Amino acid sequence: MSFYSELSVKTLCIGVLLFSSTFIASASSSIPDPEPSTGWQDKEAVRAGRFMAVTAHPLATRAAYQLLKAGGNAADAAVTAQLVLNLVEPQSSGIGGGAFMLYWDAVNKKLFSFDGRETAPDAANADYFKDSTGELIKWREARLGPRAVGVPGTLSLLHTVHQRFGERPWSELFAPAITLSREGFAVSPRMAKSIEGSKEYLNRFPATREYFFTDQGDPLPEGYRLTNPNFAQTLELIAEQGISPFYEGSIGKKLIQTLQEASGRPALMTMQDLNRYRTLSRPPICARYHDNAICGMGPPSSGALTVGQILQLIERFEVARMGFDPKSIHLVMEASRLAFADRARYMADSDFVEVPVSGLLDRDYLRGRSQLIRLSNSMGKASAGNPPGATIAHAAMQQFEPAGTSHFSIVDAQGNIVSMTTTIESGFGSMLMTQGFLLNNEMTDFSFRASKAGRPIANRVEGSKRPRSSMAPTIVFDRSGVPTLVVGSPGGSRIICYVAQALIGILDWQMNPQQAAAMPHFCNRNGTTDIESHTGAERFSAALTDMGHEVRIRNLNSGLHLIQRLPSGELLGGADPRREGLVLGD
Repeated sequence: MSFYSELSVKTLCIGVLLFSSTFIASASSSIPDPEPSTGWQDKEAVRAGRFMAVTAHPLATRAAYQLLKAGGNAADAAVTAQLVLNLVEPQSSGIGGGAFMLYWDAVNKKLFSFDGRETAPDAANADYFKDSTGELIKWREARLGPRAVGVPGTLSLLHTVHQRFGERPWSELFAPAITLSREGFAVSPRMAKSIEGSKEYLNRFPATREYFFTDQGDPLPEGYRLTNPNFAQTLELIAEQGISPFYEGSIGKKLIQTLQEASGRPALMTMQDLNRYRTLSRPPICARYHDNAICGMGPPSSGALTVGQILQLIERFEVARMGFDPKSIHLVMEASRLAFADRARYMADSDFVEVPVSGLLDRDYLRGRSQLIRLSNSMGKASAGNPPGATIAHAAMQQFEPAGTSHFSIVDAQGNIVSMTTTIESGFGSMLMTQGFLLNNEMTDFSFRASKAGRPIANRVEGSKRPRSSMAPTIVFDRSGVPTLVVGSPGGSRIICYVAQALIGILDWQMNPQQAAAMPHFCNRNGTTDIESHTGAERFSAALTDMGHEVRIRNLNSGLHLIQRLPSGELLGGADPRREGLVLGD
């Protein structure tokens, strides 16, 4: 059974601070982008009066919308949306992966955060990524096959949240995904492009080769009518019997068998690892920004801490007055350098590593760190700070994090809210498929090295540990404790940049959710300053270079999905134009 803790938004706390009124080099460039852009889709902000859902695929949004319209709540709609996404956007998320969810209970005015992150097998240790000679293996080898797979948590999270908050029968929530699995759906442009980009790897394993290729051996084209009877059978069993077949019974046993029989480095996962998996309820992490509380997931996610640091580091500057220009971009990039430096040293699974959560968001600490930011010159590579409560000198470690994942935001007619970011890590995960769904490659989110220069790395592999994540599902509250904004995005470690930038766009630059989602991206993870190509933002390159930034123009493919509640109570939604998402509401 799962454990819960409750948190009132009016008394949100993380130790002493909260809102109140006073790769790695071995990552190969030959690996295709697992989440390719499929062209810009101009979209308008959507208005609604009672409820709204926005997901990465029209079929998932429509399924969630119909459930909300029939009287289901946000928890119910989240289950339905995830199951449909598993089918129609399999490269990004599913029951073979993990997720984080924020849930706002409107009746009791309490915020919950649920950790459905994958875990390492209990037998995993510091040698997990070493070959028979004791050398570290390459990332592109590590992400394929059975050794890459962590114990999945998404299904447990959905079940946990539904048991706690759901109103419609569990089995009813599976009907849309089961129907689509049996009757088929058209392969979308992004799914077709993803298959084409990963065909070399998908072709290595029999189940993925059979599912993602035509009888003639070609990658499935856009518009192809695809059915998944194996997934339908899996869902029917879970709909009828709950999650026990997955974590204790026949589905789990076949999952383990798939890992044992697959080619590649052997898996260490056992049925006991599946049996032991639990969704954890953790205290939400909230950071003050102007008159708002920016709330998200704490460790093992680095999302809320790093986003919170970025925002508080720039709070003393007049970013709102500057607007979207090179000066404001420079300030956000410098704050990002400092925040990512702390992230690399201190953030990991807090059940295994002492993470100075309160210290990382301490106002005095960040005020001092902010003084390192200069208005017209870049500091270059930043060093980690020494936040209050940091008792262990970990080694700083940055690592490759591919841009997979999906996010959806839901507000129901009662005012309950879901912000959920969900993943199988890289596009198509480990490339292994069992019973109609793909298995994650989340183990590669751990540091391959256990130590550096004689000091331990916080995100090293340990048995039953959860790898550090950048997923940043976020809910923003005003000074009265009223939720005003729901946001999140895929994008690997750049999730942090995308979410922070969207928050700045809405809270400082008075954008609506669609404008914030469409804004050109910029990101610095304590290295180069990345500017999104083909957006017009390239014009800022010269000014940023003059300020000392090493600028790189590149594709920055987010998947921001936002819902804003206006002072009138009306809902306003936006879907990222870089993807196929859809906003629906009444």
